[in-house]
Amino acid sequence: MDDVPFFDIQLPYELAINIFQYLDRKDLGRCAQVSKTWKVIAEDEVLWYQLCRREGHLPSSSISDYSCWKLIFQECRAKEHMLRTNWKNRKGAVSELEHIPDAVLCDVHSHDGVVIAGYTSGDVRVWDTRTWDYTAPFLESENEEDEPGMQPYVSFVRINSSLAVAAYEDGFLNIWDLQTGKYPIHRFEHDARIQALALSQEDATVATASAFDVVMLRPNDEGYWQITAEFEVQKLVDCLEIVPDTGGGPVAVASAGDLVYLLRAEDAARTLHYVYGQPVTCLDVSASRAAFGVKSLGWVYEGNKILVYSLEAERCLSKLGNALGDFTCVNLRDSPPNLMVSGNMDRRVRIHDLRADKIALSLSAHQLGVSAVQMDDWKIVSGGEEGLVSVWDYRMNQKLWEVHSRHPVRHLSFNSHSLITANVPYERVVRNSDPDFTAHRRHRGLVHAYEFAVERLALQSTLPVCRAPTDTAAGYTLALAFP
Repeated sequence: MDDVPFFDIQLPYELAINIFQYLDRKDLGRCAQVSKTWKVIAEDEVLWYQLCRREGHLPSSSISDYSCWKLIFQECRAKEHMLRTNWKNRKGAVSELEHIPDAVLCDVHSHDGVVIAGYTSGDVRVWDTRTWDYTAPFLESENEEDEPGMQPYVSFVRINSSLAVAAYEDGFLNIWDLQTGKYPIHRFEHDARIQALALSQEDATVATASAFDVVMLRPNDEGYWQITAEFEVQKLVDCLEIVPDTGGGPVAVASAGDLVYLLRAEDAARTLHYVYGQPVTCLDVSASRAAFGVKSLGWVYEGNKILVYSLEAERCLSKLGNALGDFTCVNLRDSPPNLMVSGNMDRRVRIHDLRADKIALSLSAHQLGVSAVQMDDWKIVSGGEEGLVSVWDYRMNQKLWEVHSRHPVRHLSFNSHSLITANVPYERVVRNSDPDFTAHRRHRGLVHAYEFAVERLALQSTLPVCRAPTDTAAGYTLALAFP
C-alpha cells in the first residue's frame, strides 16, 4: 500500500506508521477494527516490536528475532500476569541455601539472582540462584598459607554481574572476578578495620571506608587495579553508596555521623549536608538524587525526617516524614519514578510521593521495627528486626503473605520472578577449635531463595564460578513448594 485513507486525506504508509507508534496496545486494537487498511497498519511488526521494548519485554532482542511481535507481546503479557498471580498466592518454590556448619552468617548481598555470603570462619560463598544447581563454591584467599576457617571474620560482602568483593575484620579487601575463577584478582590492605564497603552495579568500581579515609578502586586500561581517588573525612563513615549511571568518573555518597559527603573522583570531598547533633541513620542514592534519614535531637524537636538532595545542584529538594522513631532503611534506587519507600523503628513502612512531598501510604508492618524494604510498581517486600518477611499489595493496602525466621532480616532483594532474603544474627558465636563443632541452627543465620517462575529452573548455571564439576552432585539443602 502506498497511500492510506486517513479520514479525508491520503497519507503515505510510513507516515501512518509514525502516527500509530504513539498508541498503546488498547488503542491499536481499536484502530484494527476500523477498516482492513487500518488493520494492516495496526498489526505492523514495527509497532508491536516498539511496544514490547517500551513495556520492558525482551529489551535485548532485535526486530528480526521473531516473525510475529504481536503474538510475542501477548505471551509476555500472559507471563507477567502469571508471575503476579504467583506472587499474590505464594505459589512457587523456596530453597534454603546451604550453610557452613561451624560458622555464623555475617553479611549477605545479591545481584540479579547471584548471592554472596560471608561467615565468621572467614569463608566467602557464592550461589547462582537463577538455577536449581545450588552448589556454592568457596572464594579462596590469595595467600596459600591461609587455612579454611582461620581467616578473620568477614565484615562486608558485595557482588555485581562480574565482581565479588569481601572486606575482613583485619582491614583486608579481596576482589574476585566471577568469570575467571575462585582466587582473588586483587587484594588491598587498610591500616584499620573497614567500616563501609560499596560496589558499583554497572562497572568495576569499589569504594571502602576505613578510619577517616575513603578510597575508590578500579582497574586501569591494562586491567591492573589502582586507587582512583582518596578522600579524608572528619568522622567515621557509617554508610557508603556509589552513584549509578554517572557517565564519567566514579561518584560516591558517604554518611559519617551528622555529615553527608559527596565524593567525586576529580574533586575533594564536599559536604552535602550537615546539621550539628542530628546523625544520619540510613542512606540510598539514585543517578541524580540522594536520600537519607536524619534523627532529630536537641531542644527544638522537629521529628525524624528523610531528606532528598539533588546531587547535581547539591541542595535539598524535599523533607519527608515527621516520625517519632528513627528511619532505619530507605530505598530510592529500586523504587518507581517519583516514589520512595522507607522503614522506621516505629514499626511502619512508608511510601513517599516525591512530587507532592508527602506520605502516600503508611503500613503498620513489624513489631520490632523495619530493617529492610523494597518496592516496585505494585508491591512492597519488607523485613523486620523480629525476622518476619512480609509481602504487600500497596495499591489495595493489603498484606498478601509473610514468612518468619529467627534472626533479623538484613538483606532482601527481588525482581519480577524471584526473591532473596537473609536473616543475619545479632551475635557471632566464637569459633571452636573442635573440627567436629557445628553451630546450632538458631545461631548461624539463614539465606532463602524464592522462585515464582517455574520455567526459569534450568539445569546449568550461567555463571562460570558457580558451575559444579561433572562428578559433584547439586548441593542445595531444601527445595519444596510453599505451604
